[in-house]
Amino acid sequence: MIKILIAGDFCPHKRIEQLVLDNKCEEIYNDFMPYLENNNINIANLECPLTNSGSPIPKIGPNLVAQEKCIEAIKHGHFNLLTLSNNHIMDQGEKGLFSTIDLCKKNNIEFFGAGTNLEDASRILYKKINNKQFAFLNFSEIEFSTADVDKPGSNPLKPVQNFYSIKQAREKADHVIVIVHGGHEGYNLPSPRMIGTYRFFIDAGAEVVIGHHQHCLSGHEKYKGGMIFYSLGNFIFDNPNNKNTDWNFGYCVKLLFNDLKLTYEIIPYKQCNEKPGLQLLNEEEKQNFEIALSELNDIICNDDLIYKEFKKLTKQRKDYYLIQFESFYSRIYYTAGYDSM
Repeated sequence: MIKILIAGDFCPHKRIEQLVLDNKCEEIYNDFMPYLENNNINIANLECPLTNSGSPIPKIGPNLVAQEKCIEAIKHGHFNLLTLSNNHIMDQGEKGLFSTIDLCKKNNIEFFGAGTNLEDASRILYKKINNKQFAFLNFSEIEFSTADVDKPGSNPLKPVQNFYSIKQAREKADHVIVIVHGGHEGYNLPSPRMIGTYRFFIDAGAEVVIGHHQHCLSGHEKYKGGMIFYSLGNFIFDNPNNKNTDWNFGYCVKLLFNDLKLTYEIIPYKQCNEKPGLQLLNEEEKQNFEIALSELNDIICNDDLIYKEFKKLTKQRKDYYLIQFESFYSRIYYTAGYDSM
């Protein structure tokens, strides 16, 4: 039996960073720790650069960073493989990315999804486990962090090019796993576009497609013999302003490969809630999780419902942005003195 555990967004900053600096990594994982042991591979998405000397780039949104010592949190959780293709890996510029890569190499942690240029960032990672060849690919939606021909960064989500990479991996590997950083933040469902893209990756030869970035969990589906998990939610990502919200709940997927078939286990948890770090759900929380996941799954397998829910989202966000724009316009209008005309 080959066991591969895949987690969502891991950003060891704020209270988590302080636990690392205080040499209290055991308080990060708590009763979740047994699930991280005795696996062939543990994978997480490192959602921020690890550096002591980076410089924040100009961008819209937060610039994330954690100190280099936070590699100890990754090691303590037995994570031996990291995805780096995300919208924050370049938040501290080239220095931040190169510091992160150097730390991974020094600590024997493999990585994929980012590199010194587009060719390096888009490389397929092959690993032989128990005489089976695995291929891992990592893409993220195009933002500030995207690599180019002569620019370091993350491997972009470009479905046509990604199709050929997956097809190439399928020709060389027994199992192909694709991990995507994409979707709409704060939205518990995939958009019709993301459903089409992830299914397209299964058609191309992927056996499993896993998503994160939305900062909330979503559902999953079986598609043509492959499995798609649309969003795992945050793994470890502290935001002290969020308590008992979608931000604080997620799940890991443990993939179990044997000679007959692929099976999986879903492991739900709460993270960085009243206390920093991970805790398993109590019985009531677990029941609520299972009900919520089942409801999401029912919507995902119904194209009409997916479309209706996404239309609701676009209406809500359109109204929000219009309000923000109107408020901004009004401030300019009154500051300029047009109200007195």
